[in-house]
This record gives sequence, structure tokens and C-alpha cells, in this order.
Amino acid sequence: MSTSAVEPGTRLAERFRLEDRVSESDGATLWKAIDEILARPVAVHTFSPGFPRVHEVVTAARSASRLTDPRLTQVFDAAEDEKASYVVSEWVTGESLTDLLASGPLDPERAAGLVAEAAEALAHAHEAQLYHLCLRPSHLVWTTGNTVKVLGVAVDAAMYGLTTDQPALDDAEGLGRLLYAGLTGHWPGDEEEGGLPAAPMTDGHFCTPRQVTAGVPGYLDAVTVRACLPESRKGHGALANPDEVAAALADVARPMPIPISYPSTPAVASASHTEGLDIAHRQKLSVPPPQPPPHRVPKGEGSMVNRVLMTLVVLLVIAAVGVGAWTIGRSLGSPTDPEAQQTVPSVSASASAQVEAVKPDSAKGFDPLGDDDEKSDIAKLAIDGKPSTLWKTESYSSADLGRLKDGVGLLLDMGKSIRISDVVATLGDAPGATVELKVGDSADLDALKTVATKKDAAGKTTLTPEEPASGQYVLIWFTRVPTDGGKFHGTIYDVVVHSPGSA
Repeated sequence: MSTSAVEPGTRLAERFRLEDRVSESDGATLWKAIDEILARPVAVHTFSPGFPRVHEVVTAARSASRLTDPRLTQVFDAAEDEKASYVVSEWVTGESLTDLLASGPLDPERAAGLVAEAAEALAHAHEAQLYHLCLRPSHLVWTTGNTVKVLGVAVDAAMYGLTTDQPALDDAEGLGRLLYAGLTGHWPGDEEEGGLPAAPMTDGHFCTPRQVTAGVPGYLDAVTVRACLPESRKGHGALANPDEVAAALADVARPMPIPISYPSTPAVASASHTEGLDIAHRQKLSVPPPQPPPHRVPKGEGSMVNRVLMTLVVLLVIAAVGVGAWTIGRSLGSPTDPEAQQTVPSVSASASAQVEAVKPDSAKGFDPLGDDDEKSDIAKLAIDGKPSTLWKTESYSSADLGRLKDGVGLLLDMGKSIRISDVVATLGDAPGATVELKVGDSADLDALKTVATKKDAAGKTTLTPEEPASGQYVLIWFTRVPTDGGKFHGTIYDVVVHSPGSA
């Protein structure tokens, strides 16, 4: 299938229907498409028959599809054959860093928070030996769901044929440039980038952020210099990889939604060359619906309405006085009424039933019915207190775990035996999970007792024991997993274990 034969309405893999051609460049075409099975928009990149790096792009996309950090754009499908080669990925909507800088530099803490999230996400990609190599402001997006997305990991580098002997250092420098742009509104490169002016120079090298913009904190200036301005380091060591950048920014506040007190243009679709970026399709400013005219009371009705209202007010006052008098008389006549005496103790009893969150000592993927390990390397992400990180099971061919086993889960070691009030698990949004809460003092499956069950669970799920439960080990056990992007797996973004207080 040649590029000329790919037109709106074309269906790929019998499910992805191409709708809008977003951009074309050197034999690669980006489309906004619809996944007809899941009824959601996706980004699809198709390639002309003569595109020289199709194999590299498809291979990179398949590798990127295994990344689990939600701050990295998810790849759903990739295929290479004579009829059609394509990559299908998440359609991201929001504002890129380029958009955010349209009115000038960001607040320093906000800029640092955005880049800190991106650095943590790229550190996850580097653990899988996947790199970006071409970070630009258009690759960093603040989504309409108030999260950070890094676009184009691995895929964009393959598309442009970029290689390097020092990928970790290159991505650290890329993060530093993003931070520089966020702090100053300028791009520290030889040319303008995304509409941002080139950074000013002095003595043949780029000025530091504090030399460009007043009010940049010294520590953020130092992080930027260490990441991407080698001429200004003055003996300070370079930040050599995204993990070191993330550690340097670990204490900054994470980005929150910006309050808007005036009508704003609706968010636009954003993406890199491999993931939907649709600046040209900005929606028009919504016009509020006309307000109905105020109700007018016909002449002659005003006095009647006033009389009715006055009568109602008088009746309410009389009723209130009567109830008050009856209550006072009852309390004087029965000072030792046991029901009255129990009122205050019942309030204090409910106040004493407070619970506290107990942080687990550790977490592991629990698969005693399989290979005894279920992505334990990322299990800690479910208890790190960050709703943007996650642990998930391996992918299965069906909701019943491919009929390979009866269950799989996340095992928490609380460090000592505690009483369990409830466990709040934030699951993926896709419905269809069946989860059990198991508790015990041994990490053996047979020793863990099922104390709560939820069917068709999704999102924030509270598992409350039906009877008192205690133990050192807490297991969230999937017996059915939902579908997500054509795969079946269980997902846990966050777990909070509540235990009764000392009362």
C-alpha cells in the first residue's frame, strides 16, 4: 500500500480507521485515527514504500510498547509488510512546552516540576535501554488530564536516523535544555526552536538562566548549568543521565493544574512526529449559551405573591416557636433521659474510630502459581505515593489470565503484623478486574486468608475486610484482569493500607 493509496477512511489491522491527515514529512504521514474496537482516538504513522528506516522505526515502536511508565506515550501496535507499514500510539491532548511558553517563561518551580516528571519517565525508559536523543519543547506535554507526557521515546530517533555513543548524556542535556527553556523562554541552541528565540550569548557561550531571567532560584540555575551548559560549570560535575537530573530535581513541587479565571481556548491535540500533534486543528473558543430572559411577574400578581410569602413566613415562625417550647419542656421534665445522655458518648466513640495509613516496608509482584515473579522490579512504584507511577501484571491473552493460573497479584510486606481496617488500591480505569484482598503472617499463598473481594473493579477501589483481619503480609490478588489496548493485564497505580489507631 503506497502513501498515495492511504486516504481518509483506510482501515489498518481491521480496526484503525484513518480520519485526518495531520502532517507529512519525508515519506512519513501522521494521522488522527479511530480505534473502532475500543472507540477511542489514536495516532497512526504510515510510511511510503521508499521510506528508508521503516524496519528501525517499527522495531523501536515494538520495544517502546513494553514501557510501563504512564508519563511515556503508549504504543499500541506496529507492523511492517509490503502492503502497509505503520505505528499506532496513544493520542495525547494538551499543551506542549512550546504552547505553555507562548506568553513568556514559566514560574520557576512549575518549569522544574514538569522537567522533573520528564526526567523520571526517561530514567524508566533508559532502564530498558531505550533513549530519546531529540528532546524538544514539543515533546513535553501537559495533558488535559493534568499529567506530564513525554512523546517520541525511541521512535523519533529511529525515524530521523539519530545515533550516538553517549545516549544517557544526550538525554540529560536534552532535559537541561527543556529546563532552560521553561525558566527563560529561550532555547539554548544554534537556532530558534518551536518559535522560541535562541538563548543570548556572552563570551562565546550561552548565558545561564539567571543571567537571562530575574528571579530564577540559584539551585535551578545550577541544575541547568550542570545538565546542558558545560562552559559554565566551573568545576561542578555534569549530570550524566536522566536519573541524575531527576535526583537533582527530586525536591521540587510537582506540577498542578493552573487556575484559569477567564474563558480559555480548549486544549488541542499534542504529539511528536509519531504521536498525534494537531496544532492546526485548534477548536474555536466556546461561546456560552444565551441566558434566558429574566422572569417578569405580570402586573397585579405581585401583591398576591407577597401576601402568600408573608403567610408562609408567619406559619414557619409559629411552628418553630412551638417546637422549641416542646423541646425545652421535655428536657426540663426528663433531665435523666438515657437517650439524651448517650448523644455525646456516641460522637466521641465515632471520633475514636480513626484509622491511620501504614506504609509498607516493601512490595513485590506475586506469582506463586507461575514463575514466582510478576514484574517485581517495578512493584515499588505502587507504594511510592506518586499517582503517576504504576505496577502492572504481565500481559495475558484473556481476562482469566490466559487460563494459565488462578490468580496473580501484588504482595506488600508491612514489616510487622498489623490490624487492617481497609486497603485502598487505585487500579486502571478499564473495568472488568476481579480483585481479592488476602491477609496473613506468612508470604505463602495458602497461609493468606481472603477477607474481601471486588468484582468489575476499576479506578479507586476500597477493599474492606468483612471481619477483623490482621497480618504482616497484604496481597492484592487479581483473579480476572481487564483489557487495555488489546492486551489483558491488571494495573495498580497506588496502594494505601489503613490500620486502626491505638483506641
